[in-house]
Amino acid sequence: MATPRGSRPPAGPIRGSRPPADHPRPTMVRPHWALLEGRAGFAHDDQDVGLRQGWFREGRDAQAFDRTIRLPFPPESRASGIGDTGFHPVVWYRIAIPAGMLESLGHGPGRRLLVHFGAVDHDAIVWVDGTEAGSHQGGQSAFTLDITDCLGPGPDHHIVVRAHDDPTDRSQLRGKQDWQPRPHAIWYERSTGIWRPVWLESVPDTHISQLSWRVSLREGTAIALIELNHAPRRGVPVTVTLGLGGKPIAATRATLRERAGRIRVSIPHARRWAWSPANPQLLDATISAGDDRVTSYVGMRDVSVGTRRLEINGQPTYLRQVLEQCYWPDSLYTPPDVQALDDELALIAGLGFNGLRIHQQTPDPRLLYRADRAGLLVFAEIGNAMEYTPLAARRLRREWSDTVLATRSHPSIVCWVPINESWGVPGIAHDAEQAAFATAMATLTRHLDPTRPALSNDGWQHVDSDLLTLHDYTARAVVLRRRYRHKGVQRLRTRDQVGPAARFIVLGDEQRTQLPMLLDECGGVRFAPGAARRGGGWGYSSVRTARGFRRRLAAIMTAIRSSDALGGFCWTQLTDTAQEVNGLCDEQRRPKLDPEQLRAIFGPR
Repeated sequence: MATPRGSRPPAGPIRGSRPPADHPRPTMVRPHWALLEGRAGFAHDDQDVGLRQGWFREGRDAQAFDRTIRLPFPPESRASGIGDTGFHPVVWYRIAIPAGMLESLGHGPGRRLLVHFGAVDHDAIVWVDGTEAGSHQGGQSAFTLDITDCLGPGPDHHIVVRAHDDPTDRSQLRGKQDWQPRPHAIWYERSTGIWRPVWLESVPDTHISQLSWRVSLREGTAIALIELNHAPRRGVPVTVTLGLGGKPIAATRATLRERAGRIRVSIPHARRWAWSPANPQLLDATISAGDDRVTSYVGMRDVSVGTRRLEINGQPTYLRQVLEQCYWPDSLYTPPDVQALDDELALIAGLGFNGLRIHQQTPDPRLLYRADRAGLLVFAEIGNAMEYTPLAARRLRREWSDTVLATRSHPSIVCWVPINESWGVPGIAHDAEQAAFATAMATLTRHLDPTRPALSNDGWQHVDSDLLTLHDYTARAVVLRRRYRHKGVQRLRTRDQVGPAARFIVLGDEQRTQLPMLLDECGGVRFAPGAARRGGGWGYSSVRTARGFRRRLAAIMTAIRSSDALGGFCWTQLTDTAQEVNGLCDEQRRPKLDPEQLRAIFGPR
């Protein structure tokens, strides 16, 4: 049985900067919504007969689903109740909408019912009460369907989802999901089908379908980028109000005569309300468009590229980031609950880091909201393909565009990373088409969001990046100290100079070289306490004792911090993940050293 959550409007005024803790989309909240989580019907379809046999049809659908899954966990995970990690390219779900849920949402005549999917890997078709409601391609981006006209008579309704995910397709955006039967090297278990929240929302007939913010602290403006669900027949009055603590700061009224529009709000004394890592202040926002009303929040801050460092509000900021795989042993890429997200960011901050790089998956908006509140600085990525094909290129363009548009409101994001380590463009150094594609991805990113830097390729082989980033897992402190002196860094900026991973750092004549340089992956020290794990597991270098672990970490970080030419670092990694045992914490999030010792190594100085 699915369990409604958040379906009652909160008492008193809605605080835009404090949405419900489990809301799947914190930057655009309405009072009436409900999570569809818990038990749902489930079936593998290894022979791919479900479409022909009509598993989606009312009266036949219930017979096909012989198993029960716990949403939103993927069937490969133990948390789902299935725990089957074999190759199953097609899976089906039958999700009940409980009797009375629509009434609790305030749904009725003249309103539209939306179902939101946080992510379904990889291709999804959705039916409601036997009628096809729509489809979506791409396993990492959210999508929404209007299911109003699919609802059948009576109080009971069902959503049926068919997901197709070819486990061997290397042109799919899979990130760290393995394409082999068992995880190998640095790749993990697959995640098929639904793996992020499914939820319902009742909205007016004309309503806001997309909302994002573009801010400028220097200009003292916040622009609400609004898109309606359809072009209005007549002008729709819009009011945008910003405030703090229940008191309005600024407001603007306008009329939307097209489907999409920009509403500019001028904020007096904007620097008084600035968001920064030291003071992550968020302004409440309320947007009314006709009969629709949503709450949101805004972080007033500027991100720019300085001479040697990234700058926040004009202040050079040394990045102390940690690589965040967003992976849990029982639930894989899906957090076990929202408390786990709170705990994750508290752990990161408690170990002395001021940011995180969410690695090879699209960021969960609930995690980004917590980073917004904590003042942590985020590099946002997407999982890449393992090969370059025209299909892989189309997939990345589409899903990356959706991801940037959906998450660009979060002030914690300070850099976009569409490609990592030439994954998906393995021939970039000698193939002009792949190099042009990486350049196009950086250009597309800046078009979608001109307020943040973008990388064409993280780690090496830059063709059009706004920062120069290196991945260097050298464990010898003396080598690191020598390599990242000023002269060594200047040498690495040289075109066609081979870097620490035996790959060129800069490719071609279009890449600017006088940019901040970040050691964007480093460390990776394997330490597996306990004799049972001492002989196995992945790591770039290895130690056997806690004393050796502390010494290795301290030596590497002392060498890195001795450089006056680096703008920051990202340590690999926060936790042990599957066969990787190079985390600062084990897979249960228990630090391998006293947290104060780790904070002394990685924290501010």
